[in-house]
Amino acid sequence: MNDTRCPDCAVTMEETKLRSQDGFSLTIDTGKRSGLLGKLGVGSTTGVDAVCCPECGLVRLYADLE
Repeated sequence: MNDTRCPDCAVTMEETKLRSQDGFSLTIDTGKRSGLLGKLGVGSTTGVDAVCCPECGLVRLYADLE
């Protein structure tokens, strides 16, 4: 993750891991899929990167689109 700054505190946010209560990594539905499955309308999911401000506790989530 790039050098993400907190919009409230202007300090560098730190990478953090988010998990569901069951211990699974969080994912989001992108609604996109290439190839035959995409043509059939089947969606896809991608991981989520999270950063947290060490000063105020703000958490930001970014879809891992690459």
